[in-house]
Amino acid sequence: MLTLAILTALLVALPLGGTPSAGAAQVNARGHSASAGGAAAIRGSWRWPVAPPHPLARPYLAPPTPYAAGHRGIDIRAEDGSPVLAPDDGVVHFVGVVVDRPVISIDHGDGVLSSFEPVTSSLGTGEEVLRGEVIGTLLAGHCMTPCLHLGARVDGAYVNPLLFLGGVPWSVLLPAR
Repeated sequence: MLTLAILTALLVALPLGGTPSAGAAQVNARGHSASAGGAAAIRGSWRWPVAPPHPLARPYLAPPTPYAAGHRGIDIRAEDGSPVLAPDDGVVHFVGVVVDRPVISIDHGDGVLSSFEPVTSSLGTGEEVLRGEVIGTLLAGHCMTPCLHLGARVDGAYVNPLLFLGGVPWSVLLPAR
């Protein structure tokens, strides 16, 4: 329910039909725009972490409850050995193995984290990264054909990364009838 509330807040915090208005945006310490909801990444502001094309092997599937099954990210088809790029400026939050896969995550500020797997990286926790900088190398093993799993969290709750990549259409609230 919390994830749904955060997702709804992200979708409706911005004006309909385009980019955020000056009144809805603020600038954080790194010079990034932040929505009225506090997210450092604005809809569509992230760059894709792998070279085009960007066919999805598996979409985001929000779980019905925080501990239920779901797919808390998107799987983007890419070649084994592809460089993985930072979608936006940030600080490396974690580099290591989770279960049996190498993972790297980046803190973009204002409660926004991105995570990537299976990715090997020579970066260490606390290192600053810039948008478009190589953060690691994609390994095979997550999908039947090589793919990058990209996750996004806002204040600890998973959200659809396509919100930040620009792949989710604007929500439109219709008047009650």
